[in-house]
Amino acid sequence: MKSIISLFTIFTLITCSAVAQKNDSPYRTRFAVDAPVIAAGVGLSAYGLSLIQDKEGFTVDEVNALNKNDVNSFDRFSAGYHSDNAKKVSDFPFYGSFAMPFAMMLNKNVGQKAGQVLVLYVETMAVTGTLFTLANGNTERARPMVYSDEVDMSDRTEANAQNSFFAGHTAATAAATFFAAKVFHDFNPDSGARPYVWAAAAAVPATVGYLRLKAGKHFLSDNLIGYAVGAASGILIPQLHKKTNNTGISLAPTVIPTFNGSAAQGANLSYSF
Repeated sequence: MKSIISLFTIFTLITCSAVAQKNDSPYRTRFAVDAPVIAAGVGLSAYGLSLIQDKEGFTVDEVNALNKNDVNSFDRFSAGYHSDNAKKVSDFPFYGSFAMPFAMMLNKNVGQKAGQVLVLYVETMAVTGTLFTLANGNTERARPMVYSDEVDMSDRTEANAQNSFFAGHTAATAAATFFAAKVFHDFNPDSGARPYVWAAAAAVPATVGYLRLKAGKHFLSDNLIGYAVGAASGILIPQLHKKTNNTGISLAPTVIPTFNGSAAQGANLSYSF
């Protein structure tokens, strides 16, 4: 609890700093909106993580009863995939992607608003984390490697073997890279480098998704959904903060009543037309 409070304090200080320096930025940030959204994202991500950790593994009989033919036809080709090398290699672009938004701050236009960009980045990752952990925590889907007889039974029966849906590595990578590309795009409207930045943003999570597929960690559909969720978060969070946002989509804090009569803070995403 203390660590969450401390983290929220840091977010508060960053948000206040960003508000103070937001002039000439394409974005508008407000403490009253962004702080509750970030806090809700951190809290819900922690809750979703607890759901994931509370999962129970398969029994040996359940593993032996699994049949590749029961996997949907779209994903069936990868049932049984397993590669420790692909798993290890996937970590390089995965962890490296988190530095991409910080690398964008080397750009003069972006770097002058580093505090504000950092707030939006934290908010993007908090939203992505919420979507991933809640989906994964409430879904039990065997990873492709569970269908392989070459994998040790101890690995096939651990709780983590049920965390196939959806691909968290792919989602987090896409959120980071597409966020970086979107921020660069908005701060540098006349830059000829924008197509190359977007191409890199698309290629990195695609690479992670491919490696996670070959590693037997996720089916193709898991990776496609993870890619879409991450890319959407990376693009939409900055877009919702643009001063010239004409999408009709808005994000605002809200108070949600609970069954015991108390209230909890959350975020309301709305679309007007």
